[in-house]
Amino acid sequence: MEPIRITRATTLKKRPKDSDLGFGKVFTDHMFVMDFQEEKGWYDPRVEPYAPFSLDPAAAVLHYAQSAFDGLKAFRGRDRRVRLFRPQKHLERMNTSAKRMCIPPLDPDLALKSLVTLVGIDRDWVPASVGHALYVRPTIVASEPFLGVRPAHSYIYFVILSPVGAYYPEGMNPVKILVVDTYVRAVEGGVGAVKTAGNYAASLLAAEEAKHAGYTQVLWLDGVHRKYLDEVGTMNIMVKIGDEIITPPLTGAILPGVTRDSALTLMREWGLRVSERQISIDEVREAAHRGTLDEVWGTGTAAVISPVGELAYKGERIAIHGGRIGGLTQRLYDAIVAIQYATAPDTRGWTVDV
Repeated sequence: MEPIRITRATTLKKRPKDSDLGFGKVFTDHMFVMDFQEEKGWYDPRVEPYAPFSLDPAAAVLHYAQSAFDGLKAFRGRDRRVRLFRPQKHLERMNTSAKRMCIPPLDPDLALKSLVTLVGIDRDWVPASVGHALYVRPTIVASEPFLGVRPAHSYIYFVILSPVGAYYPEGMNPVKILVVDTYVRAVEGGVGAVKTAGNYAASLLAAEEAKHAGYTQVLWLDGVHRKYLDEVGTMNIMVKIGDEIITPPLTGAILPGVTRDSALTLMREWGLRVSERQISIDEVREAAHRGTLDEVWGTGTAAVISPVGELAYKGERIAIHGGRIGGLTQRLYDAIVAIQYATAPDTRGWTVDV
């Protein structure tokens, strides 16, 4: 494995107070960078001061969006040690995304080392407050300058870090979500299971319309029948009807969320009845009318677990659990956060020390 070259910043930024942090607006002193050329492979892994890139105006990523990225977090535990949460799972997903986008894969060991090394250098940026974390964004972009629809021959892999505040600064409040059937996010065989830039650009219009209508996010339905639940804009979705917990299956149209996987693992260990199956919005509505729709929540890196207090579909507003957080939703949140901040033992090897 090629050694990582380190160039430290001569002037350090002023770190904001934990209480002043939002999400994704402040960046640390350093970044990790590595280059790829077809004849050389990945080469020159390095940490250098955070700074703008120089890209040719014809760089492939600017025209054809050939890119892949992921997002994970580093936490400062109650013992003051810094840990990454499930970095191998995130990097595995990033390589899967890269393969779908015709991007050369990263060596898993070097990719993990890139995260550990960079977070280690900027470890003072990891917030100490519970609910706060250091967001880690690994990204690959096609850098070859050319106009033509084919995979690029050169790429840049980089990692940047951003200290982020609590997703729920005033407590974990249930969100209102608009179910949309006028737009399609993805279909099987497409790139719905991939973290690539174009997916998120394509979701913006529906998200903006939902926001203007007073909703936090969009719940996408499947792109063929437009009736089965897919995922929320930035989260996977889970529904509890009676004693069954249901989440859409990984058929290639939704993102294989790492928090989704964590939640499913925990619930199965707890002996709960968990189903990965198609569930239609009509089944959800009927359960609500029968009084058996107990809880709905989203899972994702940013919020961990996000309770849903209301779904809106075709003019109907479906209240969930009286607009309050459900017991299982709260239990999942508490269990995952406890592992992240080391207030509970990590018995599954989900964390990596920095």
